[in-house]
Amino acid sequence: MKRFWEAVSFEATDDGYLIKLDNRPVKTPAKTLLIVPNEVIAAHIASEWEAQVETVDPLTMPWTRTANAAIDKVAVQRAGVIEHLSGYAGTDLLCYRAAGPDRLVQLQQQTWDPILEWLAVHLNVSLRSTVGVMPVDQAPSDIARLAKAMDPMTDFQLTGFHDLVGLSGSFVIGLAAAKNAFTIEELWAASCLDETWQIKQWGEDVEARANIALKKQAFLHATEVYRAG
Repeated sequence: MKRFWEAVSFEATDDGYLIKLDNRPVKTPAKTLLIVPNEVIAAHIASEWEAQVETVDPLTMPWTRTANAAIDKVAVQRAGVIEHLSGYAGTDLLCYRAAGPDRLVQLQQQTWDPILEWLAVHLNVSLRSTVGVMPVDQAPSDIARLAKAMDPMTDFQLTGFHDLVGLSGSFVIGLAAAKNAFTIEELWAASCLDETWQIKQWGEDVEARANIALKKQAFLHATEVYRAG
C-alpha cells in the first residue's frame, strides 16, 4: 500500500484511543476500528504510520501489528489463547535439562533454578524437572494456578504475554518478564542458553546469531507491550 495520507492523529473515545489518518479512522485487517487502551500505545502507533514514506512496510510497524493481533485475534478468542499458553506451562523449557556435558548442566542449574525458585515463592507453584526430552507430568493444580495468573491481563497484555512465552519457549520466563522479577537481559539469556552454548562449542553461525538477535528484539517489544497494555 502506498502512503496516501498527510497527517496522523489519535483521539480519545469512550472505548480508548482511535488512530486516524487525515481524520479518517484506521481499521484492522478484520475491518475493526483500531482503538487502543491508552495514549502511550496510541502514540507509538501514530509514530509508526508517520514514519512511512512512499509505501507502507508492516515490518517497521510492530506496535500496529501487535494492536491488530490484540483486537482481531486475542480479544475474540481469549479463552483459546489462555488454553494454548497453559500448554507451555506443562512442557516448560526450564524443566527439561541436559544430561551433559557437566558445564552445560551447571549453567542450566545456575541460570534456570533461580527463576523456578521465584515461581515457587511468589506463586506457590513448584514445577518438576527432568533430564532429557521425555515428558514429565506437572500437577494439574499448578497448571491451573499458572493459567489463572493470566485472568487479570488485559487483551493487550495477553497479546504481549503470548509473544513473551512463544519467543522464549517458556511460560515461566514469560511470567517472570511480565512481573519484572528479573532483568529482561537475564531472562532472554536464560531462554537462549542452549543455543548460545551450541554457538560457543561449534563456532559462530551468522544465521543463528541473526535469528537470535531478531527474536530478542521481538522479546523486548513484547515486554514493552505488556507494560504499556
